[in-house]
Amino acid sequence: MNSKRIVFLLLAVIVAGTTAFLARAWLQAERAAIAAQITAPKPVAAPSVQVLVARNALRIGQLIKPEDLRWQAWPQGALPQTYIIEGKKPLTDFVGAVARTSFRVGQPIADTDIVMPGSRGFLAAVLRPGLRAVSVPATATSAVSGFIYAGDRVDVLLTHALKAEGTGAEHHATETILRNARVIAMDQKLDFAPGDKPDVAKTATLELTAKQTEIVTLGVRMGELSLVLRSLQDEEERDGEGNSDDATAELGQSYTHDTQVSRLIKEPAPPKPPAAAKPALFVLRGPGRTKLELDGSTTPDGLPPGESEKPNTPKGTTLTSPSVPQ
Repeated sequence: MNSKRIVFLLLAVIVAGTTAFLARAWLQAERAAIAAQITAPKPVAAPSVQVLVARNALRIGQLIKPEDLRWQAWPQGALPQTYIIEGKKPLTDFVGAVARTSFRVGQPIADTDIVMPGSRGFLAAVLRPGLRAVSVPATATSAVSGFIYAGDRVDVLLTHALKAEGTGAEHHATETILRNARVIAMDQKLDFAPGDKPDVAKTATLELTAKQTEIVTLGVRMGELSLVLRSLQDEEERDGEGNSDDATAELGQSYTHDTQVSRLIKEPAPPKPPAAAKPALFVLRGPGRTKLELDGSTTPDGLPPGESEKPNTPKGTTLTSPSVPQ
């Protein structure tokens, strides 16, 4: 046999053996990797709880509204004790609280960083310098069926009875006595069981100036007060000039009379002007005095002699009334 053929055969056997060995090693590695993936334990997700966080950015002294809060999943490991966990208290219990510090969006809210309504120091934390807190009675109709929360802006309306001048007939009128007043507290309770009716607030606490508190307090005695909820768009418009929470209530100017509501009620007649005094002359003759009308008639003055005369006035002097030009 030719030696060249023997060399080629040996080379072919060596290449085939090497290829088979490498293929076997690759198959074993793939099988081991697949087996490792099947038998490897899946990572266990860390347990989490629902924590109360800020849905919107909050600043110091701001009243918290329902839309400012939400629940968010949070890892349970190393959870601070001050975080508020779902299940212990409903979210509505924190509506109306005051932020002691500023909160970023998504930041957990700690119970030490808010002041709850009714707790000691609540009004001191929410009231701005120079302003006062005054409570007014509220009902389901006067407080928009319980849809007014702490931090909202309202107008205060007064409905009272009026006596028509002259006739004494009774009329009614409604007037806006305050505009853009900030509500700082409502005693409404919202955590009721399904099927129960909400406990509508019976009082609303407003933040006003000293003069405005006098107006509201007197309005409670004069008639019935109603709170009218203002739109949030009004606050957005004010944000261009300054934060709406810094705005102070203003005195109202508009009013509505019952004659504007019903055409069956007649407007009260305007009072008659007082009769104008007729110009006259007073003639002194001796101890008496006579009143002489400009139309020519004369009537005695009716005053006792001596009292009708002015001091140092000679007898027989004619005096003119102050209403007659000299």
